[in-house]
Amino acid sequence: MRVLPVVLCTIALVPGDTFALVLSRAQSQPQTPASGNQAALIPSDQLDSLVAPIALYPDPLLAQTLAASTYPLELMQLQQWLTRNPGLKDKALADAVEKQPWDPSVQAMALLPDVVKRLTDDIQWTTDLGNAFLAQQSDVMNAVQRMRSKAQGTGALKSTPQQTVQTEVVNNKHVIVIEQANPEVLYVPSYNPVAVYGPAVYPYPPIYYPSWSGYAATAAISFGVGAAMGAAWGGGWGWNTGWGNNIINVNNFNNFNLNANIKRSGYSHATRSGTM
Repeated sequence: MRVLPVVLCTIALVPGDTFALVLSRAQSQPQTPASGNQAALIPSDQLDSLVAPIALYPDPLLAQTLAASTYPLELMQLQQWLTRNPGLKDKALADAVEKQPWDPSVQAMALLPDVVKRLTDDIQWTTDLGNAFLAQQSDVMNAVQRMRSKAQGTGALKSTPQQTVQTEVVNNKHVIVIEQANPEVLYVPSYNPVAVYGPAVYPYPPIYYPSWSGYAATAAISFGVGAAMGAAWGGGWGWNTGWGNNIINVNNFNNFNLNANIKRSGYSHATRSGTM
């Protein structure tokens, strides 16, 4: 079997709360003849379209979604599990999903079934997104910034009661940061990519419209009902963006990461254990 080593580098955002670590993942694939050539990189225009459906997510959800997209099979399993357990809510849901043998990034997505459905309804797109993120993490993060800039240029991306949008200078570069207006409540934005970005250079993935009735196809960006991120969910997500270095940060004190025993020096997907 051929093993593909992948590294997701992280930095600390808040001293004592978020630790710098390296996520390593080995993924077995069918044996293929060795070509001796590095896989071709995905061009920028294709990356732009690939990230278009999620580029306007608030940063914590964006990071969580990118991390979870690298486990498409587990996302499918989560979707099936949520369908079989529709009555689980809040702490009961968190406790039950924590017992499942999935990566913490996938477990934490149980709070947002609409996002899970979006990811699993077009599993090929999700797989492509995850593969691109694993192979070209910095390029993917740059693509997100390009799409956010386009959305700002059309007037679609701006602060709302649900989320705040700011341009910040991080490590001598300007980045567009999207945060939850209320850190304890997460609103998932829904939008038509053509409406918010303009015509695509490379075709956008199929547009997803959520099941709730508050969405209008002609609207720029709409929001559904906010998801409360209480104590059962560690008071927040386990991942966040590190725009200064174009990487994803991992919060060790998020419930799912803490219980998975993620340590400072690394994370083993196979054993979910690490060493100090």
